[in-house]
Amino acid sequence: MLAKIYTTAFLGLEVFPIEIEVDVSEGLHAFNIVGLPDPAIKEAKQRVSAALKNMGAKSPLRSNKKVTINLAPADLKKFGSYYDLGIALGFLIASQQMPAFDPEKKIFLGELTLEGEIRPVKGVLGAAWWAEEHHYEYLFVPQENALEAASAAKNLKVIGIKTLRELVKYLEGQINLEPTIALPQEISTSLPEIDFSQIKGQEKAKRALLIAASGGHNLLMIGPPGSGKTLLAKAFHGLLPPLNTTESLEVTKIYSLLGLVNPEAPLITQRPFRAPHHTASPAALIGGGTYPLPGEITLAHRGVLFLDELPEFQTNVLESLRQPLEEGEICVSRAQSKITFPAKFIFLAAMNPCPCGYFGDTLKECLCRPSEIIRYRKKVSGPLLDRIDLIIEVPRLTSDDLISKKSSLESLDLKKTVLAAREIQTLRFQQRNKSQKPIFTNSEMKLKDLEEYCRLEPKAENLLKTALDKFGLSARSYHRILKISRTIADLDASEIIKYEEVAEALQYKTEFSWNLT
Repeated sequence: MLAKIYTTAFLGLEVFPIEIEVDVSEGLHAFNIVGLPDPAIKEAKQRVSAALKNMGAKSPLRSNKKVTINLAPADLKKFGSYYDLGIALGFLIASQQMPAFDPEKKIFLGELTLEGEIRPVKGVLGAAWWAEEHHYEYLFVPQENALEAASAAKNLKVIGIKTLRELVKYLEGQINLEPTIALPQEISTSLPEIDFSQIKGQEKAKRALLIAASGGHNLLMIGPPGSGKTLLAKAFHGLLPPLNTTESLEVTKIYSLLGLVNPEAPLITQRPFRAPHHTASPAALIGGGTYPLPGEITLAHRGVLFLDELPEFQTNVLESLRQPLEEGEICVSRAQSKITFPAKFIFLAAMNPCPCGYFGDTLKECLCRPSEIIRYRKKVSGPLLDRIDLIIEVPRLTSDDLISKKSSLESLDLKKTVLAAREIQTLRFQQRNKSQKPIFTNSEMKLKDLEEYCRLEPKAENLLKTALDKFGLSARSYHRILKISRTIADLDASEIIKYEEVAEALQYKTEFSWNLT
């Protein structure tokens, strides 16, 4: 007899429908799984057989039948333990140990223990999102994954199950299981770990960070050791608004694939802050593996990627950031697959001006040779710098700064300013997003958007033209200056970009000298 059960497969963040075909027929005893299974799926034969035996059913290994399981489509590589539940159900039906049911519009996901219990699996939220979009009616998942799956479900009924026996009784109509209801999305109101008021001085750097948070711009801080660059970066995270519903689902889907969500509160509402060590490999940063998984830049999606001691990273690691900084996604190509991961993040970086850290310092003398400084700075290439919107110097703190009282700038007050600027951007792009791929911040604007939303007063236009000629700025730098100017204008609640706003934007791109003079 032939039975069919439906489940899903994952390739990166993409979800594909899988049809599990189970055939039990007369012949020499055999138990085969075909359809490009990986070792974890091949081992399902032992898990499924033991689970069925321990629940009182006849297992495939003791059936004296020829059991063939096909995972279709056969040309798509499958991996993971998602298929145990579907294989077990298919065998029970095909061997006539339970009555057949209508498998249409039903998805089954779960790993079996030897006792027949259902273990949680990764990526359930992505499967639920896909099932919702394709109008499936039921999704059967392990009990521990039920809340996570329900977070992406509106019309989809998510049934959390504890054991295989319980699922069989439900499908036979012997018991009733209520669909899991998603918990309300809670926005964290906790205070930031580091408040801007705790950081002495550096008012110009705080202003630049306010602009970066308001418009989603990339920022590089350059200064001597101990000037507060890392503290500023950590405090920056407290300025960012919570994720909206769409962003929250995007981020949670990524973390779900890697099994990094909290089962009791699965929906991620706070923006990620990722700070990998400078020894990170290219695969760790951009993603990779035989079957590619997301890297740090994808885990920072809709949040912040902070690279401290920027020149200490491998050159090829830094150069691999070019595509995601420009396009908001990364394409990972391997011999067996080609996968695109989202990577829209605020790039925050910090570095010293030279290897010893004191080039240009007012108190300590730099001990580096010019060749060493050149070699050090060349690790951060021109094309990468061109993709950074704001470059600021973070100078040594004076004694007056250190012993002064707290700064008047507090993170909660600055965050209100950021939220107001973000609200202006949301209203501005509302009509546009109905017909095009949605954007949420000024940094995401395309060339056509710049023409429509970045109108300059004549005086500001003349200043920008003069700066382009004087500093030899690239077209990319020109566009980024327009975006920064638009954000500064939003902070001033100005519809037309003024001269002062362009002048401030220009200093973040042109003030720091990359020369040794």
